[in-house]
Amino acid sequence: MSLPPPNALAHFAWAFGSLFFFYAFVQRVAPSVMVEDLMRDFAVGGAIVGNLSAFYFYAYAGLQIPIGVLMDRVGPRRLMSAAALLCGAGGMLFATSVVVEGAYLGRFLVGAGVGFSWVGTLTVIAQWFPARRFALLTGFTQLAGMAGGVFGQAPLAAAVSAFGWRATMNVVALAALVLALALWIVVRDRPHVASRSAGLLAGLASVVRQRETWFNALFGMAMTGPMLAFAGLWGVPYVVAAYGLDRAAAGATTSLMFIGWGIGAPTLGWLSDRIGRRKSVMLGCGAGAVITFLCALYLQGLSLGPLKALLMVHGFFASGMVLSFAAAREHNAPAASGAALGLVNAAVVGSGALLQPLVGLLLDLQWDGALVSGARIYTREAYALAFAVIPTIGLVGTAILLASRETYCRQQV
Repeated sequence: MSLPPPNALAHFAWAFGSLFFFYAFVQRVAPSVMVEDLMRDFAVGGAIVGNLSAFYFYAYAGLQIPIGVLMDRVGPRRLMSAAALLCGAGGMLFATSVVVEGAYLGRFLVGAGVGFSWVGTLTVIAQWFPARRFALLTGFTQLAGMAGGVFGQAPLAAAVSAFGWRATMNVVALAALVLALALWIVVRDRPHVASRSAGLLAGLASVVRQRETWFNALFGMAMTGPMLAFAGLWGVPYVVAAYGLDRAAAGATTSLMFIGWGIGAPTLGWLSDRIGRRKSVMLGCGAGAVITFLCALYLQGLSLGPLKALLMVHGFFASGMVLSFAAAREHNAPAASGAALGLVNAAVVGSGALLQPLVGLLLDLQWDGALVSGARIYTREAYALAFAVIPTIGLVGTAILLASRETYCRQQV
């Protein structure tokens, strides 16, 4: 059977890449709905569970720069297909491990595999679509990820409650094998001509020397921290402790942050392209994200309804993170776009690797010894103190962006 016309092929490749990013987010947030189960089965506390979840981010973040360089050199088809197979293997190891060390390795392999999803899909966009559509399609890719985040909360929590976390995560692992086949069938490569003659590390060296890359990377990291540390892990047990909800209802509450991201990412991408500005939109988003997170966690007497609204609005503002990828790409040569996207994404996902175990450690330091069915229980006050590190990083990242230059949505080099 002949391949579809290039335009249709490009859209199919982007769609399946986005589906891979959807899957990445399901795996990213899955531990948030099984915190107590993991504590009980592995007989560990919050710091270890935070570290267990963060092994995903250690692999994901650590591989982003090599992945970006490989995307420029090899192309996304083979890399993304093999990566999805690795996800399936890691997911099965995680689901069947009886000791925490095996679960660590499983999460690490999953993180390594899904690490190819975001940069791979953005490489497909960069190779097959005009530059003027990059921010918008990046936003829609982020929307797919946020849909995965929502699916990985309340629906996955219901499955875990009904079938247990091991059986549920085995099914999630099998889905990666199907996805690997689909990616191999659909995705095609169109390497940049310039990258064929460039040295393997030449593009990375130019990206690293560009200070704007680092400004945008740090902003992306600051905006993603609340999603990965709060909605991605510690928000569900916090809402259970603070508002007395069950796990599925708490998951539905924190998933509103993902819904806000899903709405905001394509909307802000479109707005930025429309007005021809990156920096001003990102600064406004940074301020809004910090303020709404502080209100959601620290307003006295906040009821559940306003909490939900604040989490959703926070997600909308924080999704301005997607513009850091567009800005970093515009500040670097097209032949090095994969390396630029990889470096930014390393910082973005690095926020999870940093904050998930750090929040868990801060919770353990304030633990009063309370246990329920073998799982540690933390007070609302303990969560409030532990979460203070998140908006602090958000404020610093937004302030750093003040030193960056506006691209006016045009390639600068």
